[in-house]
Amino acid sequence: MRERIWLWLKRLWRRPGIRISAFGAAALLVALIAPLLDRSLPASLAERFSRDAVLPILNILASSMLAVTTFSLGIMVQAFRSAAGQATPRVYRLLMQDMTTLNVMSVFVGAFLFSLAAIVMFRAGYYGDSAAVIVFAMTLVCIVMIVVAILRWIAHLSQLGSLHHTLTMVEQAARPPLERLAHKPNLGARAASDAPRAPDEATPLRSPRSGFVQFISLSELNDQLEKQNATLWVYTPPGSWVLKDTPLAFVDGDCDTDALLENFKLGDERTVEQDARFGLVILSEVASRALSPGVNDPGTAIDVIHRIERILWDLGQGMTAEDRDTETQFARVIIGTVSADDLLHDGFASLMQDGGNRFDVMAQMLKAANRLSKSDWSDLAKAAERTRDATLGIIDRRIDDPDAVKALHQKAKEV
Repeated sequence: MRERIWLWLKRLWRRPGIRISAFGAAALLVALIAPLLDRSLPASLAERFSRDAVLPILNILASSMLAVTTFSLGIMVQAFRSAAGQATPRVYRLLMQDMTTLNVMSVFVGAFLFSLAAIVMFRAGYYGDSAAVIVFAMTLVCIVMIVVAILRWIAHLSQLGSLHHTLTMVEQAARPPLERLAHKPNLGARAASDAPRAPDEATPLRSPRSGFVQFISLSELNDQLEKQNATLWVYTPPGSWVLKDTPLAFVDGDCDTDALLENFKLGDERTVEQDARFGLVILSEVASRALSPGVNDPGTAIDVIHRIERILWDLGQGMTAEDRDTETQFARVIIGTVSADDLLHDGFASLMQDGGNRFDVMAQMLKAANRLSKSDWSDLAKAAERTRDATLGIIDRRIDDPDAVKALHQKAKEV
C-alpha cells in the first residue's frame, strides 16, 4: 500500500493541473488568514499602509497576471507540441512534467488568485484596517516571486521546445531507473537466472486489462507471499505489454490472487518509474525520426548516439561500484534481469537500421561500440562487441561505396 500511495502522490504532483491548483489553493489560504495576523500590529502601520495603498497594486496584479498566465499557457502548449512533432510523441508526457514550466505557471496562477481574492475580501469588508498591512506585506512577497518567476521563464523560453532541451529531458528521465538498476539489480527481487523455474502446477495471475505494466509494488508482494509461504514468478516486468486474461505472473502457494494483482499497476502507456529500457527507446525513436527522408538530420542522430553512450557508460560504472547493493531484498519474488544486450538493442538497433547507409552515422556507431567495449562491466563490454559486429554487417549490406566500407572497417579496429 505504501509504494502504491507514494506512486499515486508522485504522479499527482507531476500533473500540471494539480500542481497549479495546489499553488492557487495556497494563495487563497494566505489571503483568507490575513485578518488573523493583524492583532499585534501598531496603529501607525495601519495608518501608513491603508487599503487605498494596497488596492491599486492588487488591481494591477490581478489584471496583468491573468494576461501573463493566458499567454504563457499558449506558449507552453505550442512549444510542447512542436517538440513532440520534432522528436517523438512519446516525449509529450515528459515535457508536461517540466518542473521549471510548472513552477512558473503555478506562481503566475497563484499570484492572480491571491490578488483577486484579496480584492474581493476588501470589497466585502472582510479585511479591517490592520489587515491591509498584512496584505501589503504578502503582496510584496508575491511581487518578488513574480519577478523571480519571470526571470526564470525568460531564460527557460530560450530553449523551451528546442530539440536539445527535449533530448536533455529524455536523458534525465532515462537515468533514474538505470541508476536504480545499477544500485539494486532486479528491483531488489531474485534474478530469474539464479532461481528455479515455476512449477507446472503454479497458479497464473491473469491481467485484469490490456496495457503496459507500469509499476510493481515488490515490497507489498513480498510481504503477502511471506505470510502464505509462497513464491511468485513475474513473467511481465515493468515495460511489458500484456493482454487481458493473459498471465502476468505465476504463484506457487495458496494465495489470494486478487490481492496479489493489486500490486501490479497497468496503463495505456509506458512510464519510466521502473522501466529501465523506456528512456533509451525514446532516444532511439528521436534518432530514427531525425534520419527519416523528410527530416534528414544526421547530426541529431549522432547527438543521440553520444547521449546513449554516456548513459550506458555511467551505468557500467555503477554496475561495478563497490557500494553496489547486490543483496536480495524480496526473496519471494523472482523477476527477469535487464541485460546489457537488451539496453544496447533498445538504444541502437533501430538507429543502425535507419542510418545504415550513412557513413557519418555508422562511423559514430562504431566509435561508440568501441568505447563501450572498454567498460569495466563485462556484460556491457561483450554486448558492445556484438553491437560492433552487427554494425559492420549492416555496413557491408547497406553501403555501396567500397572505399567507405573499407574505411569503416578500419575504424572498427581503432582502440
